Amino acid sequence: MTTLSTPPTPSATETPTLADRVTGCLLGAAVGDALGGPVEGYSPDQIVERHGGRVTGIVGPWNEDWRTARPIAPYHKGDGHVTDDTLMTHALVRVYGTVRDHLDAYAVAEHLVPDLMSTPRWIPELEAEALPLQRIFLAEKWIVARLHYGHVDPREAGTGNIVNCGAAMYMAPVGLVNAAHPAAAYAEALDVAGAHQSSYGREAAGVFAAAVAAACVPGATPASVVEACLALAKDGTRAAIEAVCEVAACHGDAESALRGLREAVAPFDTVGPNYRAPSLGARRPSRLHSIEELPVALGMLLIGGGDVRRTVLGSVNYGRDCDSIATMSGAIAGALGGESAVPAEWASRVAEASRLDLHAPARMLTEVAYEVFARDTEHRRAHESAFARLTGQR
Repeated sequence: MTTLSTPPTPSATETPTLADRVTGCLLGAAVGDALGGPVEGYSPDQIVERHGGRVTGIVGPWNEDWRTARPIAPYHKGDGHVTDDTLMTHALVRVYGTVRDHLDAYAVAEHLVPDLMSTPRWIPELEAEALPLQRIFLAEKWIVARLHYGHVDPREAGTGNIVNCGAAMYMAPVGLVNAAHPAAAYAEALDVAGAHQSSYGREAAGVFAAAVAAACVPGATPASVVEACLALAKDGTRAAIEAVCEVAACHGDAESALRGLREAVAPFDTVGPNYRAPSLGARRPSRLHSIEELPVALGMLLIGGGDVRRTVLGSVNYGRDCDSIATMSGAIAGALGGESAVPAEWASRVAEASRLDLHAPARMLTEVAYEVFARDTEHRRAHESAFARLTGQR
């Protein structure tokens, strides 16, 4: 017998269950991250030159001397290693596992920050056990500096940080806990991300969480996910999604769409044409702009028809911040199709190479989602009863 606190076992012949979608989402995010990592920061043409064609699976690092090639980022990206996108996603899952309820900015201060700075974990890109704080990049270190050392109000701590995809990239768990309720996922992610980001970076976090929640609706399609995002997105983020998805609708394959998607998002992207040398106006708050990663991820989702392999590979070969693009698109496509939609050879190789149990976070988050839904239902019924008495309804 299935109860609200006991996740059902998914069947391959049925519509994906919550447990199946949670697993597919987190697996899709991890494999997208691992495939995109080694080509992050490069253009589609550079990727072709380096690999003799488009990337079709897991590849090795861009530079064999990865420890010294980029001293500011001495990470072993490639060979199936996940990056900080997945490390932060799993950290947020652990926070849900501790709180076992909806999260807010205070949960970031009270639980996420201590997790990052006090518990050593295996870091694939460092090939060593270390504090996650030693791997996350400067925009993510910001939350530790502001919340642990600066004692800033968690709801405002994101103000002043560079505006990028740093908060959005790990918001999939918020969408899963609010599965099939995009508006609730959007609101919760905005609260959580307030400790990390402001402006369109925070907005993207809310919209990405909403996309994941929308992908969990039975019968959801890539088009319905985009519609849910547009119903909630504001300002430049909404305009960028519209522009990119309009172009995506004209293409049946990612190869032909690469240039058009970049041209569509360019007016909203503050980084500029040279990804490794951002413009002086880059990453500053604005109501007119958007991060690049989320609109492109949604565009690739449409072009790929929700298929995880096509969606992720399109995202990877787009280049630029393609590990985060593929993390987001892989998460949404995985939530649409469930675990079986994620190529098993990718998932198993990433798990082995990264020394991670990619299923354990999904099991934990599924349990939390059931508990939160049961509690939300009790609260909603109590409110309905109180409102009925208040208004004299019977």
